[in-house]
Amino acid sequence: MTTTALLDTIDTPADLRRLTRTQLPQLARELRAFLLDSVSQTGGHLASNLGSIELTIALHYVFNTPDDRLVWDVGHQTYPHKILTGRRARMGSMRQKDGLAGFPKREESPYDTFGVGHSSTSIGAALGMAVAAKAQKIDRSCVAIIGDGALTAGQAFEALNSAGAMDTNLLVVLNDNDMSISANVGALNNYLAKLLSSRFYSSVREGSSKVLGIVPPVRELASKVEEHVKGMLTPSTLFEAFGFNYIGPIDGHDLDTLVETLKNIKSLKGPQFLHIVTKKGQGYKLAEKDPIAYHGVSRFDPESGLAAGKSGGKPSYTQVFGDWLCDMAKKDHRLIGITPAMSEGSGMVRFAREHAERFFDVAIAEQHAVTFAAGMACDGMKPVVAIYSTFLQRGYDQLIHDVALQNLPVVFAIDRAGLVGADGPTHGGAFDLSFLRCIPNMTVMAPSDENECRQMLYTAFTLDTPTAVRYPRGAGCGAEVIKDMCALPLGKGRLLREGKSGIAILAFGSMVTPALAAAEALDATVADMRFVKPLDTELVRTLAQGNSLIVTVEENVIMGGAGSACIEAMEAAQLATQVLQLGLPDDFVDHGDHAQQLASCGLDAAGIEASIRLRLKPQ
Repeated sequence: MTTTALLDTIDTPADLRRLTRTQLPQLARELRAFLLDSVSQTGGHLASNLGSIELTIALHYVFNTPDDRLVWDVGHQTYPHKILTGRRARMGSMRQKDGLAGFPKREESPYDTFGVGHSSTSIGAALGMAVAAKAQKIDRSCVAIIGDGALTAGQAFEALNSAGAMDTNLLVVLNDNDMSISANVGALNNYLAKLLSSRFYSSVREGSSKVLGIVPPVRELASKVEEHVKGMLTPSTLFEAFGFNYIGPIDGHDLDTLVETLKNIKSLKGPQFLHIVTKKGQGYKLAEKDPIAYHGVSRFDPESGLAAGKSGGKPSYTQVFGDWLCDMAKKDHRLIGITPAMSEGSGMVRFAREHAERFFDVAIAEQHAVTFAAGMACDGMKPVVAIYSTFLQRGYDQLIHDVALQNLPVVFAIDRAGLVGADGPTHGGAFDLSFLRCIPNMTVMAPSDENECRQMLYTAFTLDTPTAVRYPRGAGCGAEVIKDMCALPLGKGRLLREGKSGIAILAFGSMVTPALAAAEALDATVADMRFVKPLDTELVRTLAQGNSLIVTVEENVIMGGAGSACIEAMEAAQLATQVLQLGLPDDFVDHGDHAQQLASCGLDAAGIEASIRLRLKPQ
């Protein structure tokens, strides 16, 4: 195992900046070894972090952080940043309760200048910081680090368009780790990057503009010549068109070139764009070979790599969706599968392979995904949008205006609904029941087990209106998944247990299983409500009339959620039965083990039982 003698001397970036340039490659090797060992023990994001090590060292070496602002996009690549900014000793707590977050978090460190978890926010945030510095007359560098995937989102281009027109000292670093823009990396490009970022080139450029400005036709000609010369030598002038001075591409693992180029750029004024090319999984052959498998990992042995997947276990809801999608596609040629860059996470890999002509990954563009689906639905197709609950929030305007307002038959398969464990609040799906049930024309379903998920997806597909099926991360209770598909009665729940205590628990989706366990101890009635909209108001009224306490349970925020729908139904029926609403609190639930998260919110069986008993106590 590689020793980390040099890394052990680095507690802050100030310590890093005291090293000589010749020591930096050794630091990179030690940091890579430490990172691999750490993530193998805790799990987390690996390939992207291995690829960002040299860039992270160079940024903290050149810029005076935290006074100079580094704004990371998404945050999948910030473990080296955390290690170099005083959190090395706590890396063993990564993504665990009360431990380090898996993403930048402002409360965690002054070096985490902007909290993040979703993509494509870095340029806008860094631009805001640059404008704030200028307004306060602070001489400060602001750097946005964004990946090629995150650059596919419209928000990133909106920020580029805005930034290019502003006289601010903003640097955008494009970490291109898929060679999606250019593969032209080598000695020539490294040399050109140093040249284009040098004071000499900048001075000549500015001086020529002033001189030639006296003769506009000559200046225009010179400008075009420069553009075409740079276009022949560098991969793109797209970013120049936005108003940036484009530099690169350069080898993102060449520390000497990185440091020299960043030092040159730091002295330049106005918007700068540095394009670097890196390799996901750099330095760990298994991750280099399969960066997708090593993107997010659980604990593993670095020597042997990831263990093969175990067979025979309970299928996850994501797998249930993926199987249904393939089966449904065979039955109906109108089915189209759409995802915003989450084909693996949403379980669409098999569908993409078997029905390539009907699979569309639109990149990190949630708004476009929803409108794209709406357009298809207008002309006779039946699109299924596979999307995480937290990412659907970005397409909410389109969901209302483009889909629901036109009452189009788009199915939203909403994964990661509820709490999501180690990924924390940035990836949690705490709000979808609240923001979906208030939209006209929407049907909203929440399955209580794997088979119900399959049947609800089929039910959704048979409707000619907008429909959402929301399901949690991970496996269900182990229910047998029936191959045959049958549409459920629209807006009808089912009674699972009849008790004699005068307590009726109305459970939604993932909360049915813990509700049943709590009901055994309380001798309570339990209903699997199935539909959040249309709600089974008849069942609500019947249970409210026959019991003294109605308890609603949902893995969604209480405010405006399924429980609120039940209260509205009871109010409409003029029923005054007492109601206890259980759900997620008016807060962001921090990262940790999913079971611990549920228990902390009182949504495990013991918590549900305890809350009901507390409510029944004489006041």
